[in-house]
Amino acid sequence: MKISLVMITKNEEKNLPESLESVRDLVDEIIVVDSGSDDNTVKIAQNFGAKVFQRNFDSFSNQKNYALSLASNEWVLHLDADEVLSEQLKNEIKNTLDRTEYDGFYLVRANFFLKKQMKHAGLGREARLRLAKKSLSKYVGGIIHEELSVEGRLGYMNNLFYHYTCQTLDNYFIKFDKYTTLGAVKMYENNKKFYITDLFFRPVIEFVKRYALRMGFLDGIEGFIWAALGMYYSFIKYVKLWQLIKAKTNNQNR
Repeated sequence: MKISLVMITKNEEKNLPESLESVRDLVDEIIVVDSGSDDNTVKIAQNFGAKVFQRNFDSFSNQKNYALSLASNEWVLHLDADEVLSEQLKNEIKNTLDRTEYDGFYLVRANFFLKKQMKHAGLGREARLRLAKKSLSKYVGGIIHEELSVEGRLGYMNNLFYHYTCQTLDNYFIKFDKYTTLGAVKMYENNKKFYITDLFFRPVIEFVKRYALRMGFLDGIEGFIWAALGMYYSFIKYVKLWQLIKAKTNNQNR
């Protein structure tokens, strides 16, 4: 059974080699849609035999749907550049697709933060829909928090793939500005109102949710840092929402 890998990228030269190496003997085609990388991302992808396409980023759903449309095979594996398949999962995929009655599969993801595998704080193991038939698949959602939707029967694989999110604080803050902006734009487009209390209470709620309710304290110092960063993320996202609303009000009053 032939499989296409689809992936979107932007300045992923540090993550990309390990990710593509992990699927080298599994997939028959690699599709990479890049949004203007100015590092060695494109060259690295091409060295792995990938077909690289350029597209200006407008939303995660649109970017990933475009990548999906370029796949030549019916079975498509969806990965981000900071995700790596385990050998066990590759073998499970190889032994399953030729004789399955399912149209898509959830894969179990283990998350790493600051080089530690997290088990709590919202970063524990999670099932993600990442392997599915192209003809039955599409991404849905807004500018951020996209989800793959598959119209068909869904199954589960047992073995893991790994998500190496933010292995250093530099990695985190490289993405921080983009994601807080996208989050604010999504709220703005949904006519979310801003209240000054959002800057006080919502960050605290986010910290409590990650550190206490989701037991981030069990992940040690990394769990505390993850919760504290979530608090800061929430604060900046609402500041950016305030800026968008203020700019609209100023334009209307001119």
